[in-house]
Amino acid sequence: MSYTIDRIIPDANIDDVDARVRTALADKGFGVLTEIDVKATMKKKIDKDMPGYRILGACNPNMAWKAIGLEPKVGAMLPCNVILREVEGGVEVSAIDPVASMSAIDNDELKAVAGEVREMLAEAVAAV
Repeated sequence: MSYTIDRIIPDANIDDVDARVRTALADKGFGVLTEIDVKATMKKKIDKDMPGYRILGACNPNMAWKAIGLEPKVGAMLPCNVILREVEGGVEVSAIDPVASMSAIDNDELKAVAGEVREMLAEAVAAV
């Protein structure tokens, strides 16, 4: 089982894709709570260069509310991370597959919520 939902946006730059990802996520009820510029962090902390790489921590409050209500410690696995990384020919967008990430939790109701979130994220990735 793959643990991400992926799409490559050909001939794009990371800033344009970032804006498109944020719009697609918002259209599905997600907000971006955190952002990590991995490229800048690696350069600053260990003086290493790498292609553009960002991690966006996306959250749909309604779905998070459901999940936390079913499994209070599930917050350790939230928010849903979406990465943007420069690859040859464009930018790859990868969102966590919540079904895969929640598979270790033995709670069928939570798995159903994870399935709903997976569909929402897959639709957002497809819309970028």
